[in-house]
Amino acid sequence: MAHAVPTSTLDRLSPAEADAVRRLVADAAAVDGTSALNEAALLALDHPGDVRHVLARAEDAGPGALLRGYAQLAPGDGSTTGQLVVHPDVRRRGVGSALLGALLALAPSRLQVWAMGGTSAAQALADRAGLRLARELLVMTRPLGADLRAPRVPDGVAVRTFEPGRDEQAWLGVNARAFASHPEQGALTADDLAQRMAEPRFDPRGFFLAERDGVLVGFHWTKQHAGTLGEVYVLGVDPGSGGAGLGGALLDTGLAHLRAAGDTEVELYVEGDHAGAVGLYTGRGFTTASRDVMYAQP
Repeated sequence: MAHAVPTSTLDRLSPAEADAVRRLVADAAAVDGTSALNEAALLALDHPGDVRHVLARAEDAGPGALLRGYAQLAPGDGSTTGQLVVHPDVRRRGVGSALLGALLALAPSRLQVWAMGGTSAAQALADRAGLRLARELLVMTRPLGADLRAPRVPDGVAVRTFEPGRDEQAWLGVNARAFASHPEQGALTADDLAQRMAEPRFDPRGFFLAERDGVLVGFHWTKQHAGTLGEVYVLGVDPGSGGAGLGGALLDTGLAHLRAAGDTEVELYVEGDHAGAVGLYTGRGFTTASRDVMYAQP
């Protein structure tokens, strides 16, 4: 019979606790091939906010000791989002169930939980808790070979790179309109943008803005990962711009930049039910490598 797994809930992590979570995430990623926490969750380890942290420590372990598991709870409009990770050495010992149980007990509204990689173990855990599949995020990749398309920018549109201190507010406006139906990306604030720009790998030279008559109408923010992996981080077009073909031109501009920077492969994340975006990426040679799924209370 499995022993109960004790957990503790915190409103803020100490630096030692945040480092312990990062070590846990890295250990799990080495086995799973993907991070169990997304970018927003990792940023929340160091930036105080509305999130809550659930820790499952080894017995008699101090604050900086290796964690058995970690979960995070973030409030949202009408729902609460959770993420969790269990150390590979202690899986199938009730840690995941304890963390999910804590999230269910703490959630002030309908709980939805991300499962990066969409594993069968995550599905089984969700099934036991009565959670159902609610969203699917495709992870798409392609090599950066010689078959890239040359960007064909629509007439009247000019493309330049992002200028910190000048372009933040205009970008936030277009981003909010382009992702109005997206629960995370469309809700980004000035503080969220500042946190992402403060990250060591932020490079405005890979952040492309499209303007028509000096007005921002679209963008492609690329990201450089370790080694030779690049990312189509965010690509959006203002829905009121009438920019037919602009999304493809911005995509091609970013891909050319990543290849020139020495990348040999590129990845992106896209909602599985966004047929237009999936079609654009498929047409540019991207294929689905894996899926992140979200389970939610009915």
